[in-house]
Amino acid sequence: MTTTAVSTPIIPKRSGRAGPLKLLFRNQLAAFGLIMLLLILLLVLITPWLPLPDPDATALSKRLLPIFSEGHWLGTDQLGRDMLSRILWGTRVSLAVGITATLVAASIGSLIGLLAGYFGGYLDGTLMRGIDMLMAFPYILLALAIVAVLGPGLMNALYAIAIVNIPFFARNVRGVVVTLRNREFVDAARLSGKGDVRILVSEILPNVMPVIVITMSTTVGWMILETAGLSFLGLGAQPPQADLGSILGEGRRLIINAPHVATIPGLVIFILVMSINLLGDGVRDALDPRLKAGALHRPAARTKAMPEAKAAVVGQQKGLLEVRALRTEFHVGHEIHQAVNSPSFHIEPGECLGIIGESGSGKSVTAMSLLGLVASPPGVIMAGQVIYKNENLAGVSDERLRQLRGGELAYIFQDPLSTLHPLFTVGDQLVEAMRAHQRLSYRDAWQKAVQLLEQVRIPNAKERAKVYPHQLSGGMRQRVSIAMALANEPQLIIADEPTTALDVTVQAQILRLLNQLRREQNASLMFITHDFGVVAEMCDRVAVMYAGELVEIGPVKELLENPAHPYTRRLIACVPDVTKVQPQLTEIPGLPPQVNNLPVGCKFADRCDQVTDRCRQAPVELEALTDERQARCIFAREVL
Repeated sequence: MTTTAVSTPIIPKRSGRAGPLKLLFRNQLAAFGLIMLLLILLLVLITPWLPLPDPDATALSKRLLPIFSEGHWLGTDQLGRDMLSRILWGTRVSLAVGITATLVAASIGSLIGLLAGYFGGYLDGTLMRGIDMLMAFPYILLALAIVAVLGPGLMNALYAIAIVNIPFFARNVRGVVVTLRNREFVDAARLSGKGDVRILVSEILPNVMPVIVITMSTTVGWMILETAGLSFLGLGAQPPQADLGSILGEGRRLIINAPHVATIPGLVIFILVMSINLLGDGVRDALDPRLKAGALHRPAARTKAMPEAKAAVVGQQKGLLEVRALRTEFHVGHEIHQAVNSPSFHIEPGECLGIIGESGSGKSVTAMSLLGLVASPPGVIMAGQVIYKNENLAGVSDERLRQLRGGELAYIFQDPLSTLHPLFTVGDQLVEAMRAHQRLSYRDAWQKAVQLLEQVRIPNAKERAKVYPHQLSGGMRQRVSIAMALANEPQLIIADEPTTALDVTVQAQILRLLNQLRREQNASLMFITHDFGVVAEMCDRVAVMYAGELVEIGPVKELLENPAHPYTRRLIACVPDVTKVQPQLTEIPGLPPQVNNLPVGCKFADRCDQVTDRCRQAPVELEALTDERQARCIFAREVL
C-alpha cells in the first residue's frame, strides 16, 4: 500500500545557542566585573545630581576628618575637601581619560595594522619599523618622556598614554590581516571589481573587529592605571582638577596620620581596574567563535558519560566489539541535539563492517563515541554500552582508555589536520605513537616509522619522515594518518572516510593495504564511507544510518541486491550507473530531520514514498528479518 507523502510543518524554534551576553555571565568572574563596573558607572553618571559638596571647596577647620564623619561619609583631606565628592568626580575624569585614550590608540593602531597587513611590502616595512621603535622603549618611560616634552597636564598625559599603546593594537591587527588578505573571500571581492578601500572596509574590517574589541576591553584598565600613575607623579591632572591618581598622590604624605586620604582612592583604582580587566577577559571569551557552541570550558580528555552509560557489562559479549543501544547527545544551551539514537551492532574478529548514510546521519559521532572522542562539552554519552574484551569502554579508567586508544583500537580521522601536530615532523609523531604503546628505542621506532610510510605508498619515505605536516599535500597527510593508525598493529581500526583526500590510484592501494592487514593480523575494520563501490569491495556487512538510527543492517551482497528499507533503496538509486544513459542524477527529495526536533514516528517519513499514518504515530523498532538482516520499516517483510 502506498500513499502520497504528507510533509509535517516545521515550527521554527528559537536557537539554543548561547549569545555573547549569556556566555559572558557563564564566566562568574567576568559577570562580577561587569556588575562592579556598572555600579561605578551609575555612580559617576549621577554624580552631578547628587547632594555633594563642591569637590574643590576647602575648609581648613574640617581638615583630615575621619571616615563616617557627620556630613562627610569618607572624611576630608588635608585641605578639608570632601573625599566622597572628590573620589566620584575624580573617577569620572579617570574613566573619561582612560576610555578616550583607548579609542585614540585603537583607531590609530588599528589603521596602521590594517594598512601594513593588507598592502605589505614597503608600506608594511616602514610602518612596522616605526612601531618597533616605539616598542623598543619601556612604555611607561616613553610616556614620561612624552609628558616631559609636552609639559604636565591631563590632556598631555592622555596623548602620551595613547601613543605608547598604539603598538599593541597595530601588531594584533596586522597579524590577523596578514592571515586574511590572501583568503578566498578577499580574492573573490577583488575579482568582483572592489577596490582596496572597499575590501578593507567591507571584507577585512568586519573580520578584524572582534580582535579590536577584545584588545580594547583588555587595555582600557591599563590605560586608567597608567594615567593614574602619571597623575600620581604630578605629570597628569593639575590642581584644581583631580583624578584618582592625583588624589592618591596628594594623600601619600599622610599615609601615617590620615591613611584614609590615600587608601580610599587606591582601593577605587584597584576595584575599577580589576573589574575592567575581569570584564575584558569575559568579553574575549564570549567573542571567540569557537566557544559559542558550548560552555566556556576546555573540552575534556574523554567524552562525558552519564552513570547509565558506565554500568558494568551484563551477559555475553558478541564479537570483538559490541555496541548496545548507544545514545549520544549534544547539549547546546537549552536545546538537546540527539546525534546518536540507540544503534546496536557488533563487529566480529577480522570482519569489515561498513557504515553508510548521508552527511549528518550520525556516522562519525557514533564512531567517535566508541573511544570517547566526542568533545565534552557539549557532547554527552547518555546511555548504552561499548563493550570490548568484556569491558564497557564508557566506564573504564582514563589510564585504561589511553592504553586502548592508538593501541589495540585505532582511529583514522577524516581530517588529517586533526591528527597531526603542526610543530613536529611526521616521523617523530609516528615514533611517539609507537613508543607510547611499545618498548622500542628511538632508532628502532624511527626505522619502523619509515617502513610504515613506505607501506602507505609515500615516495622517498626516509626523507619525507623528516618534514612537517604543512610541507605535505592533503593526500600525503592522510596517508601519514593511516600509517599512524597502523603503527601498533591494532585489533580494530575505525576508519572515518580515510581515502576521501586521496586520488583513485592511491585510494585503491590504501584499501588493498587495509584488507591485507585484516588478513595477516585478523584485525577488524569499521569503515565509514559514502561510496557504495568501496562498501561492495571492502565490507562483509553494512549498516545504514539515518538521523542517528540504524535503519538497516545485513550482509553486503544481500543488502545491495535486495534492500529492505526505502532509504537504502533511495541511496543505492542515487549511485550513477555508467552503463546507462541518465538524463539527470537521482536524488532523495527533502532534507533529513533536525536532530533537536526529531519526529515521534519514522524519521524518514517525510521523504518516503510509502509513508502511511501508522508510520508517524509511534517509533518504528529495528526488526529482525532473518538471522543476519534487520530493518526499521513496517513494510520490510513485504519487500523480502
